[in-house]
Amino acid sequence: MKYLLLIYHEEQALSQTDREHCYGKSTQLAQELHAKGQFLSAAPLYPVATATSVRVRDGKQFVTDGPFAETREQLGGFFLVDAKDLDEAIVIAAQIPGARAGTVEIRPVIEVAGLPNN
Repeated sequence: MKYLLLIYHEEQALSQTDREHCYGKSTQLAQELHAKGQFLSAAPLYPVATATSVRVRDGKQFVTDGPFAETREQLGGFFLVDAKDLDEAIVIAAQIPGARAGTVEIRPVIEVAGLPNN
């Protein structure tokens, strides 16, 4: 089953050096998961200041600068993995460096027939 591991943290919690170390450790984890056939995708995200939100209501498009939700912790990146069950996804999530400074939310992915990569 596919799981999306969403990495949340306070953007200012890490120095640039710490952030680069985190990226290196995350890359190492991605390579380990790839060797086991569990890695599907991963990426850090640019800061929330670069976010744009789009809503369509009654046929009208509304575009606003900024993230969808204003919170202390922001979505900083993700891993998409293939795990046999939630317990295995939890083991993987605990290895993500971002779990030490923030939170990793685990969400099962609904696989819809006809979508590429499903």
